[in-house]
Amino acid sequence: MSRWRPPNPDGPASLYITRTGFERLKAEYEHLWRERRPEVVRAITAAAAEGDRSENAEYIYRKKELREIDARVHYLQRRLPDFKVVESKPTDGSRVFFGASVTVADVASGEEKTYRIVGGDETDFASGSISIDSPLARALMKKSVGDALRVRLPGGEVEFEIVGIAYS
Repeated sequence: MSRWRPPNPDGPASLYITRTGFERLKAEYEHLWRERRPEVVRAITAAAAEGDRSENAEYIYRKKELREIDARVHYLQRRLPDFKVVESKPTDGSRVFFGASVTVADVASGEEKTYRIVGGDETDFASGSISIDSPLARALMKKSVGDALRVRLPGGEVEFEIVGIAYS
C-alpha cells in the first residue's frame, strides 16, 4: 500500500519537501526499479513456466505485486522531478515555516506534542511529521512562541499554544 494521498481540495498539493524526504523517496524509487521489480519479474517467469496460469496462485500474486510496484514507480517518476527541496533555514527562526519542529500545548489538557512540518509525501503522523497541507500546519504557519490558535481537527475544534520552535 502506498503513502499517496489525494490532492488537497483547496488547491494543488504542495511540492515542497525536505532533503531527507527527497533522498528517501529517491532511494525507494531506485530500490523498486533496480532490485524489487526485476526480482518479481523473475518470479513471474518461473511461476508461468509451471503451467496453467488461471489457477496458479504464485503467478496471480506476483502479477498483482508487479502492478503495485509499477504504479508506485510511475508515481515517483512523475513526482520526483517536480519537488522543490527546501534546505535552508528561514531568516526569521522565531516564527513557524516549512521544516520547523513545533511544540504545542493543548490548552484544555496541558498535554504537549511536537510536530515537524514536512511535505505531503513524507508525512508520518506516528513520528510527528505532519504535512504542510494539513489544517494544523496551516494554522501554525507564521506564528511565534506564545501565540494561541484554534484548529478544527477531525476530532473537533482544539485550542493550542505554541511552546517552542526549532529548525534542524
